[in-house]
Amino acid sequence: MLKKVFLEHPATVDESYSEHLAQASRFGFSMIFAGFACLIHGLVPCLCKSTGSKAITKLHQDMVTHRSAKKDNQPERYQHS
Repeated sequence: MLKKVFLEHPATVDESYSEHLAQASRFGFSMIFAGFACLIHGLVPCLCKSTGSKAITKLHQDMVTHRSAKKDNQPERYQHS
C-alpha cells in the first residue's frame, strides 16, 4: 500500500520519491508566485505583464520538453517475457 501511495507515480515519470517531491514543490511554489503576480496584474495592469505567461512557458518546458529529452537519452529497458 505504501509503495503504491509514495512510489508508483514518481516511477512513472522516472523519478525517485525525493526527486519528485523536490520537482513538485518547485513547480508548486512557481505557480503560487505566478498566481500572485497575475492577481497583482489584474489590479494594476501595468505591473507583472508577462510574469504569468513566462512561468507557464518555463514550467511547460521543464515538465514536458525536459522529461521527453530525459527519456530519449536513457538506454532502452527490455523486459523478459
